[in-house]
Formats: sequence, structure tokens, C-alpha cells
Amino acid sequence: MSTAPELLAEARTALERYVDVAVDPSGALAFAHGEVPCAAQAIELAEGLVVLSVTCVIAWDLDRSAVLDAAVARAGANVQFGALGLLDDGDRADVTLRYAFPAAGLDTEALATLLLLVLSAASHARTEVLAAS
Repeated sequence: MSTAPELLAEARTALERYVDVAVDPSGALAFAHGEVPCAAQAIELAEGLVVLSVTCVIAWDLDRSAVLDAAVARAGANVQFGALGLLDDGDRADVTLRYAFPAAGLDTEALATLLLLVLSAASHARTEVLAAS
């Protein structure tokens, strides 16, 4: 059984094969895939259930419009790992991809593969959202 700090250490090892990873004082991981900034955190939700959470900022400070809404919906339909979110203040919007999964017990190779699938989806979503904006 992995603890949250052990899972983050495994995620760091898996990610460092492909991207530069920084560790902030809280232990969270910060990295970028292409032009998409991301962060990963781990938490024990219940005894024995350690979850890795990845958040990627797909785009930010976009004009809020029906075109943007449609682009996010299209991009979200193509995301297999995670969910796109549209955060807005009425006039401007940010788009994020979030994915959380129980990763305890995955070996480094399997964890790297899963994380790269998430990061690839984030990069593709960014391309699609920005093309429509």
C-alpha cells in the first residue's frame, strides 16, 4: 500500500522521464507538457485509498462565447482520461482538465503511461480550444 508522499515520489519518477518536474513546498508536483502547465497532488481519501490528482490549465483568460463553449464541449468529448472544465467570471474564461485516479500499486511504467495519456489529452484539447477561440 502506498502513502500519498510515496505515490507522489513514484509520479515524479514516472514524469521525469518525459518532462521537467518541480516540487513545491507542499510536495505537489509542477510540470508542463508542451505549453500546458500542470500540477499533481496525492491524497489519502480513505484508509487504503490513495488518489493521484492531475490538473492541467488548457487555456486561460479567453473571451467567453458560444464558440468557446462549443469548442470546449467538442474537446471534452475526445478526452478519455479526465474532464474539461470551463471556469468563467461572465466575460473571461479559463479551461482546465482534471483527472483523479487511485494509483497505488501501479509500477512506474504503468503510471508513466497513464500520466502521458492524460497529458496528451490536455495538449490536444489546448490545440482544439485555441483554434476555435
